[in-house]
Order: sequence, then C-alpha cells, then structure tokens
Amino acid sequence: MPSEPEKKQNNKARQTIGWIGVAVTVVFTGVWSFWGIVENFHEGWYSVSVWENLFMLFVQYLLFTIIFGGLACLSLRFPRIGFAAHVVLAVGSAIFFAGSAFSVVYLMIAIPLILLGLAYLFGRPKPKKLAYILITCVPLLIILIFGSINFVKVSQRVDDGDYGLRIIEGNGITLAVAPRGPGWPESGVSYYEAQEICKYLSEDGEALMDTEQNIWRLPTVDEAVRLMSLHGENCGGVWDAEEKKATYDMKPDKESPLWDVHSKVIYYWTSEVSSDEQAYIIVYDGGVFDKPADAQYGYLGFRAVKNIE
Repeated sequence: MPSEPEKKQNNKARQTIGWIGVAVTVVFTGVWSFWGIVENFHEGWYSVSVWENLFMLFVQYLLFTIIFGGLACLSLRFPRIGFAAHVVLAVGSAIFFAGSAFSVVYLMIAIPLILLGLAYLFGRPKPKKLAYILITCVPLLIILIFGSINFVKVSQRVDDGDYGLRIIEGNGITLAVAPRGPGWPESGVSYYEAQEICKYLSEDGEALMDTEQNIWRLPTVDEAVRLMSLHGENCGGVWDAEEKKATYDMKPDKESPLWDVHSKVIYYWTSEVSSDEQAYIIVYDGGVFDKPADAQYGYLGFRAVKNIE
C-alpha cells in the first residue's frame, strides 16, 4: 500500500498531467477558433442564405474547435472513453490524410491526439469545473470577439446588384470589366484557362466565339491594384513593381463593381507572371501574391478587362 506522502505525490502528478492536457486543448481550440472565425469572414460567409453561412461556419471553419473541445469534455467525464475517441480520431486522420507528409499527418495530428488522450486518461485536473470553463469559454470568447468585428465589416460591404459589363475609371485608368459569364466565372480556373478564355470572349463579354477575338484580356498587376475600391470610392492603389508591393489610401474590400460579394471567388488572376510556373493574383483586400499558374481552386478566378476606345 502506498504511504500518504506517496498518495499525495501521485495525486499531484495526476493533477499536473491533467492540467497539461487542459492547457494543450485550450491552446489548440484557441488557435483554431481564431483561424476559423477569421477565415470564415475572409473566404466564407458569401451565401445569400444565412443558414448556409452558418453551416459552413460550424462544419468547415470551427470543426476542429468543436472536435478538440468536445473530446476534452468527454475525456474529463469519461477518461477511458475519451482516450478511445482520441485514438480513433488519430487513426482516422492518418487514413484520411494518407500520402501527406509524415511531419503533417503524424507529428502535427495523430501523435498529438494520442498524447492528449493519454493526458486525460491518467491526468485528473482539479477543480474539474475550472477545466470545463476554460475549455469552453476561451474559444467561445475568441469567436465572439473576432466574429463580431469581422461580421460588422462584412455586413457593410457594398453590393449594387449589377453583374453586367461595367466601366471602371479613376486612379489613372479606364477599363471595361466583363459581365457575369465566361469572362467572369463563378468557379475557379487556372491561369492558363483564364488566358485562353479571354482570347475567345465576344465583344460584349457574354459568350465564347469559335475563333480568337483578342478583345479581352487579364489585367496587369498595376491595373488590378488601381481598380480596387471601398464603398464606391477608388482606394488609390499603387503597385511598386520593384518592391512587388501594393499600397492603398484605403484598404479595399470584396465589393461592387469589381467583386461579387456572394461569390466564393476571393482571388483574381492577373496577366503577369513571376516565373515560368508562377503567376500573380490579387486578393479582394488588395494583397498581391504569386500562385502556381496551373492552380485551380474554387476561390481563384478572374475578371477579364478590355480597353475603352
């Protein structure tokens, strides 16, 4: 039989292990909550349906927060069941992400999950009520604070409902931008596809012709930066070609007349390349980056432009 000092030492060790598990969970859920709520309003929350937006919020952007928080609460109440759930999730993640880098699948997902399960299996954080409060309230506060800030921003976006051919002028340029259709698709295409589509686009931008028309094109990086606006006013964008950096008098947003607030597309291809395999894109908030030219993501599209005689 262990002596009283040994029992106290064992209890202290179990408490320490338990609080380590709680601390790791709070860090994980905190980071995923911050990332999820920010990304939800950066690339998500575009549907006209509030229910669809909420579904994406919880299923796509806050899923890891819910999983880690739920597993922790389950483990506090039922340590053995919680450990088994951690192991099942670790194995499932390894199978689902099979083929990915070992450092990602195992060092960042599977092994940490098993270690976390072990911490809850052998650990006993006390007072347990405080552990529950930290696991649930920390991510909730992060979601509420940063969600409120970003929701206000998104709710103020300008959408004039005109998705036809537009003339945008100001900041030293005047360009026509293509209407909704092949020259302004709702889904993503690669840089090469965007270039080809522009070649065959009809003069009104409504259809693709059988032969090259060469009327429309992708904007240059400088043009894309100069076209950006906020609340109906040009943002005064300037592209520094040497520094590869765009600066603005006002930070742009995903608004009319250049962007569709209800589209998943948040990046546009430009006509310029940074290498044989990389081309520049512009983000709705004005950032300019390069991406693999053959990349084809649902949120990476383009809007063709043409000069005004």
